[in-house]
Amino acid sequence: MRSLRPGFTVASLLTGLATLGALLFTAPAAQAADAPLRDLADAQGKVIGTAVTGGKLTGTYAEVAAREFNWLTPGNAMKWESVEPSRGSFNWAEADQIVDFAEANGQEVRGHTLVWHSQNPSWLTNGGFTPAELRTLLMNHIDTEMGRYRGRVEAWDVVNEPFNEDGTYRQTIWSDNLGQDYIAEALTRARAADPSAKLYINDYNVEGVNAKSTALYNLVRSLKERGVPIDGVGLQAHLILGQVPSTFQQNIQRFADLGVDVAITELDIRMQLPATADKLAQQAADYRAVMNACVAVDGCSGATVWGFTDSDSWIPDWFEGYGAATPYDENYAPKPAYHAIAESLGGTTQPGDGCTATYSVVNQWNTGFTGQVRIACTDTALSAWKVNWTFGAGQRISQAWNANCTQSGTAVSCTNASYNGTVPPGGSVTFGFNGTWSGSNPVPEVTLG
Repeated sequence: MRSLRPGFTVASLLTGLATLGALLFTAPAAQAADAPLRDLADAQGKVIGTAVTGGKLTGTYAEVAAREFNWLTPGNAMKWESVEPSRGSFNWAEADQIVDFAEANGQEVRGHTLVWHSQNPSWLTNGGFTPAELRTLLMNHIDTEMGRYRGRVEAWDVVNEPFNEDGTYRQTIWSDNLGQDYIAEALTRARAADPSAKLYINDYNVEGVNAKSTALYNLVRSLKERGVPIDGVGLQAHLILGQVPSTFQQNIQRFADLGVDVAITELDIRMQLPATADKLAQQAADYRAVMNACVAVDGCSGATVWGFTDSDSWIPDWFEGYGAATPYDENYAPKPAYHAIAESLGGTTQPGDGCTATYSVVNQWNTGFTGQVRIACTDTALSAWKVNWTFGAGQRISQAWNANCTQSGTAVSCTNASYNGTVPPGGSVTFGFNGTWSGSNPVPEVTLG
């Protein structure tokens, strides 16, 4: 809460007018992006994709999806329960919409997913089918879906999440009834259904070297030795803030050494809410670490974020108290994570480019004063901010409002409150503080991060 300011007198007005000043500091570097992410990725020969929801492909959501990404993954539209909710009755509307959108915007499509233990229709899971019947249903499903998009979908997550955390095979409707070789059968059928599409096995918690990723590695090696068609592995990368595996690049490299493509397929990095400037800075470092690991390995085709905006993220619904996992906030303001991705792909932009911080003394009396900082953006945006300055004459902050301020010696650092971190293009926010001075009260130079 903002407190009442000290009394205002004629003497304080004269003193304040004499010392009133403002210093405009513009953060270094360029505007929001020197090039869209997709152009940077194209120049590196990499994929930068996003999962999308078909019903949201209008307005700003569609504009960002088209401008920034060279691949699209249907988040749910191609899963079995979506395309065949009742046996023999198909609904391709959303999947068609996403494929059409991608083609209209020069983007490739990653099909997701054909064989999975989850999000299957109840008629399938509760149908009491024999193993022979299930095999026929599965093969017909692969034929039907891949056949519909033959030549239009560049890659498919054919088999999704086949392993437990300890590297054993997950018990599913498929493994329980068809045995572990359901994976080889599905891949073989998928190759016949669309010989031009790249075929992947996709899983989570396989980003670093561990029991689960080693099981996947051994499976891929075995499939290749047997001549089963397998073109790549997908490392989902649903990560937690500050927990990027130290062996990420090593793991990517060992799969690439098997002669398969490696794709980061569902990247998001969740944090415990509320988001703060420090958490967003750590998130940016984590995104940079993931992207740098991929860029460093020729066999890593690129990365797909699992939704590019927090307004279309699955995290809050599945992990209570967590969120803010994507490169854009809910108002489509790019976060530091966006700029980290850009930098990993060869861009030069920094968060805060195109925004300014202005410090001013708005009231001064005897040994006290009230200051204000205004943060304004032109053609870019902020989803969090941090302002720093150094007092040159021993001033001290005694209280602040609309920001969280700390002072150590002469150094002051202020970060946004939970409710005013977002600064849209053309918008601004302000925060204020009371302080003390003695002798002089010069206006400091401020930096914006």
